Amino acid sequence: MLAGGIIDKNDPDLPKLWKQVSQTIALSSALNSATDINQIRLQLSKIIGSAIDSSTIVFVPFHTNFGKHTTIGKNVFINHGCSFLDLGGITIEDEVLIGPKVSLITENHLTDPTNRKSLDLAKIVIKKNAWIGAGAIILPGVTVGENAIVAAGAVVNKDVADNTIVAGVPAKKIKKIN
Repeated sequence: MLAGGIIDKNDPDLPKLWKQVSQTIALSSALNSATDINQIRLQLSKIIGSAIDSSTIVFVPFHTNFGKHTTIGKNVFINHGCSFLDLGGITIEDEVLIGPKVSLITENHLTDPTNRKSLDLAKIVIKKNAWIGAGAIILPGVTVGENAIVAAGAVVNKDVADNTIVAGVPAKKIKKIN
């Protein structure tokens, strides 16, 4: 899955994927009922399979479908109501800010109606010190560059260069950051 590309709807390994999704759903209950930042870090660490650094803050509710393909750096802030569909892989580098209700989606479906239930996976990378505004949607295969800003409500379907602000649907460059 992390290599990206198509997973056929009839792939014999799909039951393994759904088993992990079921485990993540079970763990998500404890995550989203956590009552302090340390509990949230602990529960999210169980879901993603690696320790969340003590400098990182995640607010609940937080949703992910798989979890094991997400990497979160140091001094990251993830606000309430975010959704990470991470089958294709999500990397969040250090110092990133993610606003409320942001969706990071590494999964797509094929346009051919006979194969629409197949998955097309592509990794998302959020580089160091990027800021993803409230309600933004980052689509499969996108890299958001270092120090970049994605405006609230933007739908990002192409890479965002370092030190650039994008906005709109689809997101377009509106300014270079000096």
